[in-house]
This record gives sequence, structure tokens and C-alpha cells, in this order.
Amino acid sequence: MKQLVVLSGKGGTGKTSVAAAFAHLAVDDSPGLRCVLADADVDAANLELVVHPVKMESHAFMGGQVAFLDESLCTQCGICQQVCRFGAVSQEGTGYRVDEMACEGCASCFYQCPADAIRMDPQRAGTWYRSDSRYGPLFHAELFPAQENSGKLVTMVKQQARLKALDDGYQAVIVDGPPGIGCPVISAVSGADLAVIVTEPGQAAMHDMQRMLETTLHFRVPSVVLINKADIFPEGAQQIAAACTEMHIEVLGSIPFDETVTQAMLRGEPVTAYDRRSPASQAILRIWEVIAYRLIEEQ
Repeated sequence: MKQLVVLSGKGGTGKTSVAAAFAHLAVDDSPGLRCVLADADVDAANLELVVHPVKMESHAFMGGQVAFLDESLCTQCGICQQVCRFGAVSQEGTGYRVDEMACEGCASCFYQCPADAIRMDPQRAGTWYRSDSRYGPLFHAELFPAQENSGKLVTMVKQQARLKALDDGYQAVIVDGPPGIGCPVISAVSGADLAVIVTEPGQAAMHDMQRMLETTLHFRVPSVVLINKADIFPEGAQQIAAACTEMHIEVLGSIPFDETVTQAMLRGEPVTAYDRRSPASQAILRIWEVIAYRLIEEQ
């Protein structure tokens, strides 16, 4: 079983559109691959917008702890407010209260309270789901606002997808990764057999692509690059190709600007399912054939 992760150094490069097209082609094209899907962008998951999943299971994600103040034990000494660096403890009348949204779970108030009036409770930080979709099982999640541990939740989503693939004999897991190079990306990259980095012409995108490649190279994950909307700025596409050559990274292909992609997004369809003959679909199809054969050969 192989893990393919689709990444981008920044948002808006077309990463999810490519991942959704791969999911469609894995089912609909030759060579066929039985795949489990995972949306690792837990802060702004949107793969479900194009694969139309039906939620089968939902599970609470406990991401940390939050302080709870028992007013019946509180002596109003004010030490908790003094030691809280995040301004989460405020005075109300003659008592004190903890703002759960502001609490970072550092437990300073818990350890400093002389009356043992504060306890640390597990905090629900989000929800992860197992769903059925047109293109295979989908594991995805929702991180609640102002919550941390998105990297931990990404690990949970990937782990569940991997276990499903191993238990039921799927050949691959296709992961729609989060943008950037932070903790969620590191969690998404971990254990991957191939990283497909989607970029677009332009200095900002090229800079972010290079940071992304440095991340995957650091974790020794084989990587290839796709240049999306390559024809809108050919000189920029050439600069990206030159930068990849210097880093000994293969540019697996380029995808032209195609209004069909936008039309497919509005219809909630992968572009390859919406119009297989469009220029973008044909380019993605050629790229997928190469990736699919590589995944099969390495089985």
C-alpha cells in the first residue's frame, strides 16, 4: 500500500483540484487503483466539495486541556489571574472565571492555585469523519476555531485512512495535504511514498515551492512538481523548471490555464469527470498515468 500526498507551498495553486482529479482517475482510468482518500487540510477541508461524501462515522477529537475553576472552592486570592500569561482569567464581581477560548492549557493556574480550585479538563478540539464517496472511502476532519494541535488531527486522519487501506486491501492512499510548511504539512508528509507539489508561475509561488521541497527533502520523501496554469506566464514556468533542475527535482508536467476547471468547481466535480476532453483534463490525465504506474511498480 502506497501513500501519495498532494501539496502546495501556498493556497490557491489548484492542489485540491488536482487531488480530486487523481481520485476520479484512480477509479475511472487505466491502470485502475483502489484508493482511500484523506483530506489533511483540517483547518479548511474542501475535498468533500468535489467528491460528495456521505458521512458514516463521526468521532470527537480531544486536542488538549482547558482550565476549569470551581467557584465553590475559590478563595478569590487572584493568583490565577496574576500567573495567566494569556489573559484567560478575568474577575467578575467577587469571583473569577476562565475564558475557554483564551485558555491555552498551560496549567500555570492549576499548579499555583493554593485552594486546589482549578482542574484541567480535556478539551474537544474538533471532529474527524469516515465517509463513503464516489471515489472511495474518505477520511476528513474539522478543527474548531481557535484550537491548536492541527498536526495531531492530521496524523489521526492519515492513520485512519492508512488502517482502512491495509485492512481492506486498497492499493493506495491519496492525501490532499494542507498548504504551507507548518506542523500540519509535516504530519501529512510523514510516511508518504511520493509527494506531488503543485505550484504556479510567479515569484511568490516559486519561493513557496522551494520551501516545500526543502521540507520534503528534509524528511526524505521523493517529490515531483506540477506547474499549474503554466501558460499564463511562460517565463515564470521556465524559472520554476530551472529551479527544480538545480534541486534535482523532476517536473512531472504542466497544466494549462483552463476555464473548464472553474466550471467544474462550480458544479462540484473533478475537472476530469466534468469534461475529460478539456486541456486541463488531458494534461492531468497524462500526469496521472505516470504516477499510477509508479505506484503500481513499487507495490
